[in-house]
Amino acid sequence: MSKIELLAPAKNGIYGQEAINHGADAVYIGAPQFSARVAANSSIAEIEELVRYAHRYGAKVFVALNTILDDRELEQSARLINQFYNIGVDALIIQDVGILSLDLPPIPLHASTQMDNRSLQRILLLEQWGFERAILARELSLEEIAQIRQNSSIELEAFIHGALCVSYSGRCYLSRAYTGRSANRGNCSQLCRLPYTLVDQSGKVIVQDRHLLSLKDMDRSHVLKEMMDAGITSFKIEGRLKELSYLKNITSYYRQKLDAILNETPDYQRASFGTTTFFFTPDPTKTFHRDKTEYFLKGRIPVHTTLNTPKSTGELIGKVTQVFDYYFTYEGKPLNNGDGMITFDSQEQLVGFKVNRVEGNKVFPATMPILEKGQVLYRNEDHDFEKQLSGKTAERKLALSIQGKETTNGLMLSFKDEMGNQFVKEYHIEKEIARNQEMARENTIKQLSRIGNTYFYIQEIDIEWDTPFFIPSSQISTMKREMLEGLEEVRTQRELIPNPRPRKKKDYGVKVPKELSYLFNVANSGARKIYFSEGAEKIDPAFEQQIPEGDPLVMQCKHCIKYALGFCPKYFPDKKKTSFQEPFYLKQGAINLRVEFDCKECVMNLYSLPKGDVLPKGE
Repeated sequence: MSKIELLAPAKNGIYGQEAINHGADAVYIGAPQFSARVAANSSIAEIEELVRYAHRYGAKVFVALNTILDDRELEQSARLINQFYNIGVDALIIQDVGILSLDLPPIPLHASTQMDNRSLQRILLLEQWGFERAILARELSLEEIAQIRQNSSIELEAFIHGALCVSYSGRCYLSRAYTGRSANRGNCSQLCRLPYTLVDQSGKVIVQDRHLLSLKDMDRSHVLKEMMDAGITSFKIEGRLKELSYLKNITSYYRQKLDAILNETPDYQRASFGTTTFFFTPDPTKTFHRDKTEYFLKGRIPVHTTLNTPKSTGELIGKVTQVFDYYFTYEGKPLNNGDGMITFDSQEQLVGFKVNRVEGNKVFPATMPILEKGQVLYRNEDHDFEKQLSGKTAERKLALSIQGKETTNGLMLSFKDEMGNQFVKEYHIEKEIARNQEMARENTIKQLSRIGNTYFYIQEIDIEWDTPFFIPSSQISTMKREMLEGLEEVRTQRELIPNPRPRKKKDYGVKVPKELSYLFNVANSGARKIYFSEGAEKIDPAFEQQIPEGDPLVMQCKHCIKYALGFCPKYFPDKKKTSFQEPFYLKQGAINLRVEFDCKECVMNLYSLPKGDVLPKGE
């Protein structure tokens, strides 16, 4: 039986606890240093507190230490990793192969998607190195995932929701090349979200100032069962930089989606314990999202870019029906005072405004925008929904079974939680036969059931006795408190028991290429040592250490502009051949990129033009 894990992001410890409350089976959080989200790092103390909280429910905490490292940083990471192991972190997410050269404690390793995990050979190499889990490239199809599952035994994790990088993860150097901020160092400047102009070899403009590299957000909520059947056991939500409302909303949404599948499929079970009660109705359109796409899970699709804007479009509301001086009327979903709205004008430019007040179908903006009849309206900030999410929106509790059995000297009590933790104690009680035995039975059960503000709920309670005897309510309360404290002690001791997990390695006979370019992101002596031991003979330094001469590859994408524009000869052979001459070029300010289409591999490569090169000027 496969355990299915919902894995949620944690900007910090508080966010991590809320993710657990809202149904996550595991959370991933940034290390104090060397995390691929430099703005979302957490302290050791913060992570330790989160670990204790997560383990209460059998949930896990994974720490992301997933940037490439230089030699000095590699030594620092060794100290961090030992601290993570000592505080009970369940796994480490890494990108840098150099970490494998360290004297590591037996902490499980997860291969970050930044390691470019898109082929069976790569996954087999990771398993040879002793990784317990591979976080797959977002671009893989169900068939490719199934092939990897059938030919390997490593755990497979895949993204199901959130922002998409247009480049294969780990193969993007655009930010480093033009701003000095490296994606592989956790500090991407997101140049892919900018508008670009596409021109051909002769300078003819193909597309002017559009967001050609800005992708929609991923939403795979309707294909979760298919992903399970293909071999995915960990379902990952992107968003360590997102706000708490997003975390609550999206985690809850997928918890309910997965539970519906698990309830109908006996071959799968949940990876942690507890029951979550929600106090709101999740809706992914009401928190940050740029429309939605399943990406390449079922092959290429015509449109998965957001050409008009990289911003959150939010929820489709309706259309403008009439425009007046200070207000407009519309038809569609109800709006609230304080809502944030966007629309697109006739030039497809984004127009944003705030709703001051609503009177029926009349909307009075804080500042009246220029609108036209028929314009489509979107709400990218639902004021009432955000207000609701700012309060208590969920609670998670463990099932507790209470058993009592009469003994010669009194009563034997057993408190057992759904994780199998149990505390048993005999209480010596003077057996004074109750005048009203049924009332005595009901009172005892009633008092034991009042477990107050704990993280348990009573699943069952049963007292076996021949003749119910009287127990004062105050004594029952004392017994109950002692039993809960005893159970908590058992649970705490169980968490403290060391659980070393020796790294399991397999030999598939996979070797690395003899020559490794900068695309392998080798930045330290530890990584060189590992690769040399695997058959490499020549290793170039990482792009972050030495920018290659000429016009280096700065981005490699499964997304293809030529396909998106409808003139890919492979997928649209019947279309009239375009008059545009290749190579194409992308221009945005100082950014000048040559676009190469590798149709055999179905990959788009972007090359940075050397300084001094002149692009075609265009018409």
